[in-house]
Amino acid sequence: MTIIRILIVEDDRKIAEIQRRFVERLDDVELCGIAHSLEDARDLIDVMAPHLILLDIYFPDGNGLELLRELRAKDSSSDVILITAAKEVETLRSALRGGVFDYILKPLVFERLEEAVSRYRDHLRHLSGLVRVAQKEVDALLPRSSGEDTQPAREERLPKGIDSITLDKIREVLSSGQQWSAEELGNAIGASRTTARRYLEFLVGKGELTAEVTYGSVGRPERRYHLQ
Repeated sequence: MTIIRILIVEDDRKIAEIQRRFVERLDDVELCGIAHSLEDARDLIDVMAPHLILLDIYFPDGNGLELLRELRAKDSSSDVILITAAKEVETLRSALRGGVFDYILKPLVFERLEEAVSRYRDHLRHLSGLVRVAQKEVDALLPRSSGEDTQPAREERLPKGIDSITLDKIREVLSSGQQWSAEELGNAIGASRTTARRYLEFLVGKGELTAEVTYGSVGRPERRYHLQ
């Protein structure tokens, strides 16, 4: 399991502290630094080479979109999630043209950040497992417009945060017939407990799995899943 190195770039120290606390609650991540200016951010990016940057837009010493364009011009391996109060459409367009992985409006809530980082983790795992790609893998990695009917009718339509490649892998593991906890399944497929639980609950909702509450040796309740 790859530990995702995250850099927070936020000039408001109180907001940066909130983000720090949120990041430390996430599975399989490491906070590699906090920058309160774009100048400090550039130094930390060069030294720490974070996988993911949580980037604001407005700074006393410049604009976060400038940093985003610099990273893309240098072909940096760091990806960016913008976390901003900017609601202008043109700002969003600039961010999308700059290749942001996600765009989150303030005030940030933990569940939204958790979802974004979980999708990013899935994204990295898919890329690392590929040698050559077919159209199915490309479609799973790139954002798709939900307003366009681009999928064949026979393909399963999946909600946001659920992709077909991971789902097929989980169904294959579950076909053994044994019961699985979210943590056990996550270890089996190389994903976090949070990601595994999201897919398991999706399959419970579809009626493919049954979830039962069991109690371990220390009396803690645990949901275990098995095929119907």
